[in-house]
Amino acid sequence: MNYIPMLILEDIHKFYDNNEVLKGITLDIKKGELVTFVGPSGCGKTTLLRIIGGFTPLDSGRVILDNQRIDHLPPNLRDTRICFQNYALFPHMTVAENISYGLKIKKWKRNKIQERVEELLKLVKLEGLGERMIDKLSGGQQQRVAVARALSLEPKVLLLDEPLSNLDANLRLIMRGEIRKLQERLKITTIFVTHDQFEAMSISDRIVVLRDGEIQQIGPPIEIYEHPTNEFIAAFVGYVNFLDGVVDILDIGLNRAIASTPIGKIQFVPERSFSAGEKVKLVIRPETIEISRSEPATKLNVFEGNVEIGMYVGSLAKYTVQVMGEK
Repeated sequence: MNYIPMLILEDIHKFYDNNEVLKGITLDIKKGELVTFVGPSGCGKTTLLRIIGGFTPLDSGRVILDNQRIDHLPPNLRDTRICFQNYALFPHMTVAENISYGLKIKKWKRNKIQERVEELLKLVKLEGLGERMIDKLSGGQQQRVAVARALSLEPKVLLLDEPLSNLDANLRLIMRGEIRKLQERLKITTIFVTHDQFEAMSISDRIVVLRDGEIQQIGPPIEIYEHPTNEFIAAFVGYVNFLDGVVDILDIGLNRAIASTPIGKIQFVPERSFSAGEKVKLVIRPETIEISRSEPATKLNVFEGNVEIGMYVGSLAKYTVQVMGEK
């Protein structure tokens, strides 16, 4: 480790009755990094976020923030702030009153509160809306108010629990970019929880993929996508085609291998050393496949098939192709 982490999780365990939902999570996050917890429902990502924020007690392990152990502290005494999935805004308060709530609890002076609220309204692009009631705002505006409130006390770590899940697809895309720009501008350490793997890919410095309470892989988006460590990650992150095969030839010098598969022989770049006769599972991303009406000049990894289904979905087209009985 060549940096000092802002947040360290050490061997975090959590049980609900006899069900262990977090199984020894260990992780460090550096200052200014945006890390996304992603995984299917029930994987433990939200529980882990709530443990960091102090809303769920851990059963064993340690949470260390900026060299101080905090797992024994209540949420209000931790230098973290959380933006909940449903925003948890006060409907009877104005935008400014929602944003300033924590500042009043901390007994800031009135003029300092006003200055901070105006600063945050400008930061989240809600200038002039301070006196508007929450129910008069759009979903995207409410989300910005929730983020502004979480940022009001300048926490060391910002926790975002699926903050975009209540928005429509187009607004999600816009707000995703806004959150990333804001995070980079403030250089605030941020943990983002989502079940949407594409959202995780587009917003993160690093992704933590969880399954059944365990970390499956940690890495930058491109590493998670192009070099998954197991079949679950390959299938979970993006679209994928799997083919079972048996290694025929391995040429370390040329960094290539050839495997026999149900549709024929396929040359591939090995992720590790294999032995002849070893069973492998080939992972083929759909964007690496080309469909041609005519026979290409190369014979490498070329197969004849029949298009059974074609679907045009705007930015791309999806095809189901049968090759040697495989689809």
